[in-house]
Amino acid sequence: MNEIDFTSIDGKLLRTFLVVLQEGSATGAAVRLGVTQSTVSHSLGRLRSLFKDPLFIRSGHRLVPTDVALTLRRPVQSVLDGMRELTHRRDFDPSQEVMRFVVAANDIQRDLIFPRLVREVLSEGLQVNLEFIPSGHPTTEMMRNDRCDLALTPFPPEASDIIQKPILTARMMCFFDGAMRGPPGTWDEYCTANHLAVQFPDGGSSLRALRGVDKSGIRKAMISVPNFGAIPAFLKGTDLISTELEFMMLGASSDLMMAPLPVDTEPVTIYMAWHQRSTNDPAHIWLRQSVQGIADDVMSGIH
Repeated sequence: MNEIDFTSIDGKLLRTFLVVLQEGSATGAAVRLGVTQSTVSHSLGRLRSLFKDPLFIRSGHRLVPTDVALTLRRPVQSVLDGMRELTHRRDFDPSQEVMRFVVAANDIQRDLIFPRLVREVLSEGLQVNLEFIPSGHPTTEMMRNDRCDLALTPFPPEASDIIQKPILTARMMCFFDGAMRGPPGTWDEYCTANHLAVQFPDGGSSLRALRGVDKSGIRKAMISVPNFGAIPAFLKGTDLISTELEFMMLGASSDLMMAPLPVDTEPVTIYMAWHQRSTNDPAHIWLRQSVQGIADDVMSGIH
């Protein structure tokens, strides 16, 4: 390793290395980086030559990292984090920059905040590229590994290098088709009703946000869907109920009936979460302030 000319390694090379490591393919890395596959392949060739190691071995359709590549992951991320530090006090004019962010959020949080943000961005002539990924239950690794710039979630990762800030608070409510049924009048009636729940890729469901009650007696969901936007189509014309945040009434579920649950539950807080490396970056500050401003308006409209 002492023979490596470190001055020939630039940030784009290191970024490419990390993205290939995360995506497991040159094609996926190219899509995420917004470059051609040949550009990624060329960068990998340079890295292999510099580190005198294949770094990735093809196995079927996947690129499997070598032991050397795995040991490089943390130091490479540290170098990129250090390079970001150089930009903390840079001049920032949002009208003169192309800003790119990856945001982890479920579709309720995404649709509550970001359509308005996009309209504002377009009206102001700003150049902002947004990529959305499902939040599920965000992990520290997805934020440490630069897979996500900002997460909106009731379940922010707990770690010393992850910053979290509450932006929204709401109650879990019962949603149903008012032409087919009324709200459950008792906890027993609620527990034995036909339930619809959102099932997340990590195996959890939307009911995990229901706090302050014993959930063991709740009947297993009859229908599970992958996102909140699918709920209205399945509730309409049935006696199904779905237990979700009251924010859902502001979106596609506005034609459903909403009622309080028959027991008191704890309010749910939605947090913004980000890795500490982006805390002082002016573009990231702009994004968080924009999200906060819209969230404040949402809260004022509810209460």
